[in-house]
Amino acid sequence: MAVADDKTARAAVDAAAAPSGALPDAVRALAEADFSAVAARFAAAGFAVTQPADGILTVKRPAPVGAGARPAVLVSVGVHGDETGPIEVVAYLLDALSHQPSALAVDLMLCVGNIGAIRAGKRFIDADLNRMFRAERGALAGTAEAARADEMVAATSVFFSGAGPVRWHLDLHTAIRPSVYPTFAIVPEIIEDGARKKLIGWLGQAAIGAVIMNPASVGTYSYYSAEHHAAAGTTIELGRIGTLGENDLAQFTDASQALDDLLRGAAPKEAKQAPHVYATARQIIKLSDQFQMAFGKDTWNFTPLKQGEEIARDGDTVYTVQHPEEMVVFPNPDVRVGLRAGLMVVRLS
Repeated sequence: MAVADDKTARAAVDAAAAPSGALPDAVRALAEADFSAVAARFAAAGFAVTQPADGILTVKRPAPVGAGARPAVLVSVGVHGDETGPIEVVAYLLDALSHQPSALAVDLMLCVGNIGAIRAGKRFIDADLNRMFRAERGALAGTAEAARADEMVAATSVFFSGAGPVRWHLDLHTAIRPSVYPTFAIVPEIIEDGARKKLIGWLGQAAIGAVIMNPASVGTYSYYSAEHHAAAGTTIELGRIGTLGENDLAQFTDASQALDDLLRGAAPKEAKQAPHVYATARQIIKLSDQFQMAFGKDTWNFTPLKQGEEIARDGDTVYTVQHPEEMVVFPNPDVRVGLRAGLMVVRLS
């Protein structure tokens, strides 16, 4: 176990030191949704390997007679096409595991989300993919992202059907703007208590600084898997957006190691520091094109605001801080009408 972990760490360091433009084969393959090499290695080792849609790979091994079902782990990257750091992290981990397939201790589904946007070097093609995982899509129903979400939903349903009780979904992102917490996660409140506790423990192991408890869906992939497949799903923000092949992989070290441990079935390690936990105070919804925020686009995630301060106004609607202190997360006045333009949170612990 230690030898494999050391090799993975060295691979990440070597990649970080590579000259600009020298994109390693493993990263290029994953970014292009080319699973041919890793799929062949797992298949040769006796795993059942499928590719149900472009950019989606499942790797399963039947449990021995009398044994319980293996944990089912869904890892998604590239749901936003310009968030490339997690693609690099997962590329190295997957490549290392495919060369030592017996170390894979879970049933794995890997989803490269918005492959069209990744290929185009854009955040999305028509609309935000991470708002498409809901029944009502309105005017967005005909977008490229709606069709892609349908493919992802179908593959996810098949993957989790018949899975055992231990189900994870780690949706890996990077943030557009700076944050008081360089890493943080969104966790649906609907996750069963025991599974949620284990998930938050794993987030601590991954050195995630803060956890926001989310009471309601806004159409994200991780909330969908939690709501419809009883998965311990979470959206994880791992540092800042960067160019593919030029990301500072040092910012992902703890998360990469925690993910590698999970996939290899290693015993959970004690968190260096438990994440701070926040409750959602309210979603700031953009009601019209008159919407204006009271602060600039350069506002950091988790910037504190005091009770009574204005957050935004939208025609006759004025959003103000209701608690003694609230922090703003994901402020973005440029979203489409009807979508969330910001999230207000309050600290619980």
